[in-house]
Amino acid sequence: MLAIGVLAGCASTSFPPAPAAVANDDYSYIIGAGDNLNIQVWRNPELSMSVPVRPDGKIAAPLVDEMVVQGKTSVQVAREVEKQLGKYVRDPVVTVIVTSFIGPYSEQIRVVGEAAKPQFLPYKQKMTVLDVMIAVGGLTDFASGNSATILRTAEGNKQYSVRLKDLIKRGDVSANVEMRPGDILIIPQSLF
Repeated sequence: MLAIGVLAGCASTSFPPAPAAVANDDYSYIIGAGDNLNIQVWRNPELSMSVPVRPDGKIAAPLVDEMVVQGKTSVQVAREVEKQLGKYVRDPVVTVIVTSFIGPYSEQIRVVGEAAKPQFLPYKQKMTVLDVMIAVGGLTDFASGNSATILRTAEGNKQYSVRLKDLIKRGDVSANVEMRPGDILIIPQSLF
């Protein structure tokens, strides 16, 4: 009787399947530490440059000291740079382009467990679980791919089941689902 109780406690709870497509909302990339920004100031090439976003989320550029950019869009940063430069330059027109993407930690996709190369990935709009699995090198030989789950932080840590083995090994594209910013893909180890 004790063995049956222990086995019942070990049985995994089933989660609803992940929705194939997420709500089509307008996604704006949010700048994070490690990104690179190309700041262009129209008619002022001496003020234009490429700057990295430091680990503290700030940038420094000529006439712009210690500006926090993490958590903002490129348009928001451009308006703030214009405001700062407006003290020194008449009517500055600034364009900010993100040239290398990492994004804030809260929006990165994390892959843990039995992936060939567990890691975090920058979120990209319309990214699917297949894109994620290609980036991490697929499943290990010990993975229980059809028992994988997506922990969706944007929905209060709701979990969804995904069928990675069907998608990768059998080519079942109906198992391909869209990812959301901040999703965590959990790939458990097979018991046998």
